[in-house]
Amino acid sequence: MPDLTMLSAREAAEAIAGRRLTVEALVAAYLDRIDRVEPEIGAWQYLDRDSAISAARRADAGPLSGPLHGLPIAVKDLIDTVDMPTTYGSGIYAHHRPASNAACVALARASGAIVLGKTVTTEFACFTPGKTANPHNAAHTPGGSSSGSAAAVAAGMIPLAFATQTAGSVIRPASFCGCVGFKPSFGVIPRAGAKLLCDSLDTIGTMARNVGDAAFFAGVLAARPGLRDVTLPTRLPRFGLYRTPMWEAADACVATALDHARAALEKAGAVVVELEVPNDHRGITSAQEAVMGFELVRALAYERLDRAAEISPRLAQQFEEGLAVDAEAYDRARTATATARDRLPAFFGECDALLTPAAPGEAPAGLAYTGNPVFNRMWTLLGTPCVTLPAIRGPQGLPIGIQLVGRNNDDIGLMACGLFAEQALREIA
Repeated sequence: MPDLTMLSAREAAEAIAGRRLTVEALVAAYLDRIDRVEPEIGAWQYLDRDSAISAARRADAGPLSGPLHGLPIAVKDLIDTVDMPTTYGSGIYAHHRPASNAACVALARASGAIVLGKTVTTEFACFTPGKTANPHNAAHTPGGSSSGSAAAVAAGMIPLAFATQTAGSVIRPASFCGCVGFKPSFGVIPRAGAKLLCDSLDTIGTMARNVGDAAFFAGVLAARPGLRDVTLPTRLPRFGLYRTPMWEAADACVATALDHARAALEKAGAVVVELEVPNDHRGITSAQEAVMGFELVRALAYERLDRAAEISPRLAQQFEEGLAVDAEAYDRARTATATARDRLPAFFGECDALLTPAAPGEAPAGLAYTGNPVFNRMWTLLGTPCVTLPAIRGPQGLPIGIQLVGRNNDDIGLMACGLFAEQALREIA
């Protein structure tokens, strides 16, 4: 019998819709996979096998309920679920049961998805990690804060998962774990019901094993058919190779990954041009840190002020750093952001997407440190759509991804370029 977990999400959805595959068989295959690999990886905060099988049987007995009908999904434990605990990665909320589903969960379920459970997040999606290990080497971090979602997808425990990003929490763990992470343009997927950290930055994204599935999931949730059914570009795309102002933070293997991707793109017929760093990008990472710090201490005011004894030392330190950012510094950072965002169309020029680093290198050893989001902060601040896809293996045998960045609100164009890059990388492998 073929391994049903090897089907792409779209293939599985089409087989279910055509009644060639039962939802129960698909869900059972993923639960079996979880039983085999979860003990070493620890991607799940909560798993409800009985409810998943019951939901699968109801889906098989009823009519098709939407484009996600019967597809198992995972929900990052920063996102509310009415029928499952939502802890936000903190002991403060160990027994918390939300009164409603987050908007994105409600939309996914209305489209037929079956929630298997909640995946591990770092504490309040900040820097204190949970129990999850990298599926390629359990002695290394999976990244954060969407640790469990990236690890579960990469390990074949789930075809689709929710993730969130305030600094680098979609792109970096996807790069470390070797899956596809998609951070849409700011606000494309509704955020209501996700634990708010930074209103200017928080973005809900998707994890999948390929670009098409990540776009499919996001497109269904966002009611954007062009994203849901994205296809290859109608003409050969043009990429801007952009090393960013933070290039000195990149390990040598990141340069190798970008060179490999450039060669693959050019072999496939694309044009790749190198872009210089403009002045308004040089302070943009610091601006993101200021905005994040100022907003974080206010969004988590209850936890900071009333439950201080129950937060981690690392989060307490982050609160101290955030309190040091005054309103004037915050306003200056917001002004610099607006200027850089307004100049993005000219910066892109004729490029359809940018080719940039996804992370400083391979996943760091140990589980105490989830890695540096230095190559993600600026794009989250600017609100641009980003996708990371696996490129090479590093010197320790761990995945290294590349990051593609699109124009604001051109998520369809970015993911079309992502499909092109994914195919080009596959052909040069």
